[in-house]
Amino acid sequence: MTKNYFITLFLILRICFSFGQDSINTYLFVGSYTLEEKSEGITVYSFNSVTGELSKIEGENNLINPSFLTISPNGKFLYSCTDTKLEKHGSVSAFKIDSLTGKLTFINKQTTGGRNPVHIVVDKNNKYIIVSNYTDAGISVFKCNPDGSIWPYTELIEFEGNSIISGRQDNSHIHSCNLSPNGKYIFAPDLGADKIRVFSFNNENLLTEIDSLTINTPKGSGPRHFTFHTSKPFAYCVEELSGTVSFYSYQNNKLVFKNRYKSYKNPDTEYASSDIHVSPDGKFLYVSNRQEENSISIFEISQINGELSLRGHQSTYGKIPRSFVIDSAGKYLIVANQVSNELVVFSRNLTTGLLTKTYVVTGLRTPSSLKMITF
Repeated sequence: MTKNYFITLFLILRICFSFGQDSINTYLFVGSYTLEEKSEGITVYSFNSVTGELSKIEGENNLINPSFLTISPNGKFLYSCTDTKLEKHGSVSAFKIDSLTGKLTFINKQTTGGRNPVHIVVDKNNKYIIVSNYTDAGISVFKCNPDGSIWPYTELIEFEGNSIISGRQDNSHIHSCNLSPNGKYIFAPDLGADKIRVFSFNNENLLTEIDSLTINTPKGSGPRHFTFHTSKPFAYCVEELSGTVSFYSYQNNKLVFKNRYKSYKNPDTEYASSDIHVSPDGKFLYVSNRQEENSISIFEISQINGELSLRGHQSTYGKIPRSFVIDSAGKYLIVANQVSNELVVFSRNLTTGLLTKTYVVTGLRTPSSLKMITF
């Protein structure tokens, strides 16, 4: 074979490889509070998975407080809690995601039947949306169509309860709903009543609360967000008001409490832990801590028994890290500092789990929720 043949072959392979690389698009969606007025509430960024840099694509206007976002399992749609923190009932809004550009197209929205929706989850078959209402404690269930549009809610379950911290736990406050790995159960932390409420979930009866599976957390703990391990029978719940993380084993659809860990570095502070995620490789757990500390706590997860070992605290270089996200490769962790109005990108050491600041985006308006997808 001639030299020109090999040169031509090399060029063809290089072009094919480059085309394959360019066809991989990663987008970051940022939800925010708009101070109760219509404005640019969701911002879309292109994410460079090599450098960690973010480039703005567009802003979605005419939204009021789109404070929490989620992406459907099929990657086609983005759903947002809207009209949150108002005196009227909130809503859930649906958007179509353009996989080639990352741009959003509004589809429709529906009322949630309660004030201040704060969390959304979509079932694995992309047929139902489950929304947690915080102020008027309740769970709203919506059916959605193949085109991503949402029907009016088909079920609204309301709750009563309280606990010991005046002003924060005078009533029930459902802060999130989380699907079990098999998609047949919902675990709902109730910050106001110090419970994790458990429901069976199916197409016929939708949600049915199972009192025998309810977890009663310590008084004043305020369970907030919850996550299952990526592959092991472990689950973790961040408790906002006590600044702690509870660890549970999970077998036969039942949580069994195992241990509790402090998330804050400084004990003499007002606690306000918020978000929690397991790294894609299942080796580390990360928790964001707000108020005076403004940090990410880093725990290593025992792959044998699920117990946690604290590996450090990383400053978020800003105020009130309400939300964070880890990219699908596990190379980067991005934090939304709500009060200092910025995104901070950290590179993640895959061996130690430790974080290093690499990039900052400023000038946002109270960013509160981050979701990322790669096409």
